[in-house]
Amino acid sequence: MHTIKRSFSILLFAAFIYSFLFVFIPGCHNISRNNTHPEIAEESIERGKSLSAVYCQSCHSLPDPSLADTHTWEKGILPNMGPKLGIFKFENKAYPYFKYDFNLSHDFYPLKPLLKPDEWKSIMDYYMATSPDSVNAAANDQPIGEGLPGFSAIVPAFTYPSPAVSLVKINEQNPDHDIIVSDAIKHTIYRFNKQLQPIDSFDSKGPVVDIEIEKDNWLACNIGVLNPNNGKFGSGEYLHMNAAGKLQADSAILFKNLARPVQLTAADLNNDQKTDYVVCEFGFLTGALSWMENLGNGKFDRHVLRPLPGAVKAYVQDYNHDGLPDLWVLFAQGEEGIFLFTNKGHGQFEQKEVLRFPPIYGSSYFELDDFNKDGEPDIVYTCGDNADYSTILKPYHGTYIFINDGKNNFKQQYFFHINGCYKAIARDYDGDGDLDIATISFFSDYTRRPQESFVYLQNNGNFSFKPFTTKEAQSGRWLTMDAGDIDGDGKIDLILGNFSIGPVMIKSKVDWKSGPPFIILKNTTK
Repeated sequence: MHTIKRSFSILLFAAFIYSFLFVFIPGCHNISRNNTHPEIAEESIERGKSLSAVYCQSCHSLPDPSLADTHTWEKGILPNMGPKLGIFKFENKAYPYFKYDFNLSHDFYPLKPLLKPDEWKSIMDYYMATSPDSVNAAANDQPIGEGLPGFSAIVPAFTYPSPAVSLVKINEQNPDHDIIVSDAIKHTIYRFNKQLQPIDSFDSKGPVVDIEIEKDNWLACNIGVLNPNNGKFGSGEYLHMNAAGKLQADSAILFKNLARPVQLTAADLNNDQKTDYVVCEFGFLTGALSWMENLGNGKFDRHVLRPLPGAVKAYVQDYNHDGLPDLWVLFAQGEEGIFLFTNKGHGQFEQKEVLRFPPIYGSSYFELDDFNKDGEPDIVYTCGDNADYSTILKPYHGTYIFINDGKNNFKQQYFFHINGCYKAIARDYDGDGDLDIATISFFSDYTRRPQESFVYLQNNGNFSFKPFTTKEAQSGRWLTMDAGDIDGDGKIDLILGNFSIGPVMIKSKVDWKSGPPFIILKNTTK
């Protein structure tokens, strides 16, 4: 039963159990049956537990009932999962599904139910009877300190109403260290100098959510239609700097007809001296991770590595040092997890799932970092995409660190709870030799804990981090973030992008639509 998200994308709306690997969240499991439904027979509950282990795991790992409250299971999650099993109606109530979407194949939904009505009722009984009345998303939260050590917040003078910033990037390859900002609604890409003054703008064909920079060539990823859909309206194209130093599009579009792509990465994957491309098509109900083999003369052959939606982020890295580029990829949308695709040569890849997460987690981002300095890639992971069918505050949202044992087996070492966490960037911001972490949230608890919209986790050693924030970070709703040296002083700065619109669980007291399109956190460490 895929968690069918209505979120925008990873780097938009970026943006969504348990089986072989369990992620431990204190106090989240080991619950007893509540008293909300005493009329439900124990026999039906036990039968539903057995049936869910069979049918729910046909699409993803088995979700624990404790991950959401009873109302959310009954009214949100299960009605949207039923159609995946051919259950389109229950107790005379129609379930939502995309029956008339011509972008879906005729057999996308089962032609007939995969289980009987009384069996589906038992599954409903199991989740309703054994889930908690409410989920406490505030348990044991660590206070976030006001005042950001080593940073100074700078708000640009440039502004416009209702910014919808889907990308911010610091261009360190340019000697001027210009800043790139893409607005998904205006379909405009801006360039700013280090004084935060606009120096160029370019009208894109759609919402650009990612740009890969190689000298003066910019590979722009256009998601196509912003809101969740199953169409193939996305594209990838190169932008160039002309003789006047202004952006212009390449005469030919590199790729068309992509299903809501969120990342395009150039790499020679088969060592034939031609540039291939890794494509993350996040999609909606359908999508894929693919690589485009460069055949020369502008022709490409598409190879699908995983024909499922939710590809969020990919890294190209030769982890086993055999001379062949391998891929690390994060998937959301149902079967959430981090996958390692080992390059076996001749265009063949071997897939291994190194981490698995419940589909309710809303995986949003990950990085490869070495926290214990053993030369092996560790993982920083965030989850917090919350515009789906379980829009409750969740104690398992936040930033995680998983340590590599040297054989690509990962163990959770650290967790910091942040409601709606969307991205984390680990760098040695304070120059003391260890990795600190900067995080943003798109679905914060703006009433109780607005400070979590931006949190700086300062590393104190032994996986002990102290959280800080700054009041300026509450001026926007941060969907995207980048780290880099803006002014060429050798220190790592931060830029946060304000996506002021979109679904809101908890309304903020701040009017994000009147906020700046971005803010800079200038590194002032000596």
